[in-house]
Amino acid sequence: MFIQPWDAALDDAEWQTWIADGHDFGLLSVNGLPGQAPLVVPTHFAVDGTELLIHLARPNPVWETIEADPNVTFTVTGDYAFIPGPWRAKPDVPPTDGIPTSYYAAVQFICRATIVDDPEAKAEVLRRQMAHFQPAGDHASLDPDQPPYGRMLPGIRGLRLDVTEVRAKFKYDDHKPVEQRTGIARRLTERGQGLDAPTAKQQIRRLDRIGPWKP
Repeated sequence: MFIQPWDAALDDAEWQTWIADGHDFGLLSVNGLPGQAPLVVPTHFAVDGTELLIHLARPNPVWETIEADPNVTFTVTGDYAFIPGPWRAKPDVPPTDGIPTSYYAAVQFICRATIVDDPEAKAEVLRRQMAHFQPAGDHASLDPDQPPYGRMLPGIRGLRLDVTEVRAKFKYDDHKPVEQRTGIARRLTERGQGLDAPTAKQQIRRLDRIGPWKP
């Protein structure tokens, strides 16, 4: 993922807070076997220290490729919107000469994957996931020897993704003039389509922290 200096995360806390703020669904990318394209799997995940926790169905085709090469990438994207050219046109050029772009946030985790097959270890992966997704505890006991989950565990495999590198990008025109960024955030709010509102929120948040861009 190419990251311009003005699109980079301002610190680790920025991307960590963004992930913790409900961005817990992404794409697992694994290297394909020789002669095959890479495989990409959409899935939820939970963070456990420096690891991402995932489980997938046993018939999923990723297992053979992970066993051959455990180096994987997990990508999370969100708060994205298309920005029309006229919104970005400089004051001294016709609006139709403005160059459109995309705004988005993206975090890529470079990881080394460990497959989890031991029943108790798989149950622990699920416990950690459920603690994140159902913190109220409104689910049956995740016991490998008890129904309903015990009989289902053979149908899945767990993954612990040890994060070795994080690449975070917040692409919101932070190198443009303050007036232009403020105006685009207002236009996004007024348009109100798709993820326009959270995109505007991210742009204003970055604007408040950065102010005028200083190389």
